[in-house]
Amino acid sequence: MVQQLANGVFAGSIYALFAIGFTLVFGILRHLNLAHAAIFTAGAFAGIELAVRFDLPVWAMFPAVAAIGAVLGVVLERTAFRPLSGRDDEHFAGLISSIAFGGVLIAVLHARYGTEPKSFPQEYFPNRLYEIAGVRVTLTQIVTLALALALMLGLAWLVSSSPMGRAMRAVAENPGAARVLGVNVGLVTAGTYALSSGLGAVAGALLALNLGQAGRGLGASIELIGFAVIILGGLGSLWGAMAAGLVLGLAEALTVHWLDSTWKGMVAFAVLFAVLVLRPRGLFGHVKVREV
Repeated sequence: MVQQLANGVFAGSIYALFAIGFTLVFGILRHLNLAHAAIFTAGAFAGIELAVRFDLPVWAMFPAVAAIGAVLGVVLERTAFRPLSGRDDEHFAGLISSIAFGGVLIAVLHARYGTEPKSFPQEYFPNRLYEIAGVRVTLTQIVTLALALALMLGLAWLVSSSPMGRAMRAVAENPGAARVLGVNVGLVTAGTYALSSGLGAVAGALLALNLGQAGRGLGASIELIGFAVIILGGLGSLWGAMAAGLVLGLAEALTVHWLDSTWKGMVAFAVLFAVLVLRPRGLFGHVKVREV
């Protein structure tokens, strides 16, 4: 059982890293970005191509993937959300527009890489096995957990303590007042999408590194889990997304231990249903009125 719990923590760290990108955009801008899963998939393929074509070592591959994801995030904001700003149906139209952007991105990946999964080169990353207190962990899992935690804590510090974070919080509270006070709302919006998509792309590359390969359905396989995480943690709560990702990973691990792996896919559905019925605001969510 301890082994399964350890596996759940490693999986949950990827879920949390994926979900905080979702919740960052929603918490700051109130946009539900359904292209996030496609950018997650693009990050996985980008990581593999950087490793195969450019022989980029893993320590350089992740920053490059983050940069690619950030660029995609800015393009997404400029093409799918900014043109709709100010419309009465801005949020709903943006949701539909993000679905279209994600579909186009998946089509581009299909044209570029085809239908077959792509793999990292053999021996690209030394996947050594360690035994700690009777628990077997791989070097890939250790790096995944360490990198995910570092990125999540770094984002939490940025939002809470940096000038950019103060501008984000001002926009989240009242975009009109923030603009009057001199905050460049357009720059904050683009920066929020860049951060969100950069983290999502790194999460995709991390999952692909753990699996050894990536396919076009990689993002679709984690999208529902991402929704479950942000709803469990509380929409807009970064700390909630971090905690909920780990909780969901542990819940899946316990399901595998007590039942079997065929029940694992039901966990996200069950969590979604239970939270929406029993505590719609999530574990860390609270009612908040946003002024415009």
